[in-house]
Amino acid sequence: MAKSYEEEHPKKAFGWAARDSSGVLSPFHFSRRENGEKDVTFKVLYCGICHSDLHMVKNEWGTSTYPIVPGWLATMKEDRHAERVKNGGQILELSPENHIFGAIFRWPDLGYRNFDSCETGGVSIFSESSSVHEIVGVVTEVGSKVEKFKVGDRVGVGCMVGSCRSCEICVDDLENYCPKMILTYGAKYYDGTTTYGGYSDIMVADEHFVVRIPDGLPLDAAAPLLCAGITVYSPLKYFGLDKPGLHVGIVGLGGLGHVAVKFAKALGAKVTVISTSPNKKKEAIEHLGADSFLVSRDQEQLKATTGTMDGIVDTVSAVHPLLPLIGLLRPHGKLVMVGAPEKPLEIPVFSLLLGRKIVGGSCIGGMKETQEMIDFAAKHNITADIEVIPIDYVNVAMERLLKADVRYRFVIDIANTLKPSL
Repeated sequence: MAKSYEEEHPKKAFGWAARDSSGVLSPFHFSRRENGEKDVTFKVLYCGICHSDLHMVKNEWGTSTYPIVPGWLATMKEDRHAERVKNGGQILELSPENHIFGAIFRWPDLGYRNFDSCETGGVSIFSESSSVHEIVGVVTEVGSKVEKFKVGDRVGVGCMVGSCRSCEICVDDLENYCPKMILTYGAKYYDGTTTYGGYSDIMVADEHFVVRIPDGLPLDAAAPLLCAGITVYSPLKYFGLDKPGLHVGIVGLGGLGHVAVKFAKALGAKVTVISTSPNKKKEAIEHLGADSFLVSRDQEQLKATTGTMDGIVDTVSAVHPLLPLIGLLRPHGKLVMVGAPEKPLEIPVFSLLLGRKIVGGSCIGGMKETQEMIDFAAKHNITADIEVIPIDYVNVAMERLLKADVRYRFVIDIANTLKPSL
């Protein structure tokens, strides 16, 4: 007989969870593992809200199982021999065309799906619930073999809590691309139990996947950097858009885009914000420090800026045309996608040939780079623009997030507002 959420591990924990696809969150009791010899336990003080939380609590991707603490993402237990999975009575092929990363798959007509069994090679297991992945707090306990942290340190956990640690990808400090990467939320840990993230009072994680938060960064405004920050910092570095004097475009001025502007400016770039909303120009230039603003629906502005940008970081998750953006690139320019539109985008190949241009993608970053990003943010005073809320406001925040009514990230004050109920 399966153990209850409260009995699965020795440490009692408390958070908020959604019980059904209405997406309404309410108090939830569960448990966390005992602190191991390489583990760090910390009291959660703040936790950011990511847009993926909204999709998951309402089961908009078709993968949620309840109860669910926001931030849940469906992942299959890794099975390298599985070739087909069964979705109800339907057999679905596991192929490179529908492989996203690690053990995550998607079908254009079905979206991201739950699976009840593999036809070959074993059983695919999906998690029961999880939490968000922008988690910061103060260390309360360390294992006997922990070397990097001590009680009282300010720390954070981002999007992952495990990987194989032995493959070539992990050796290259790219744990985020390891096929056996374990997400902070809704995955299966090494012991087979479900991972839970940060809408909760405590967190336990292996020290390798814990980030030190420098004293100069306020914890509340640093929390979103563990997702949004590394999502934009990593492509700026990898694709060579971190050289002073380069012209970098940032598409979209939301939770990702506003942080991207700050990092690109701190790296010395000339930054142009590209948006469909003309009313964001003053915000982009006067508040965030962008050098210029381009309305992507204005053909005259597009024509005047054609062939001027060394690279573009596209943060938009809605379906949108890429041809106008590619036209803004100089020869050898790079358009890097970090948003994840639900439907495939068209790539006009001929426009890439004329100028040897590149369309690429990037997904968060490894642990070494994440620590580098946080240290860089502290040095340059980069934080997310946030609205701090109590936990009992989270349902209202989700509805506001749906309307893009936030500037630019919600952060929950866990320490002062999450109170265990009987």
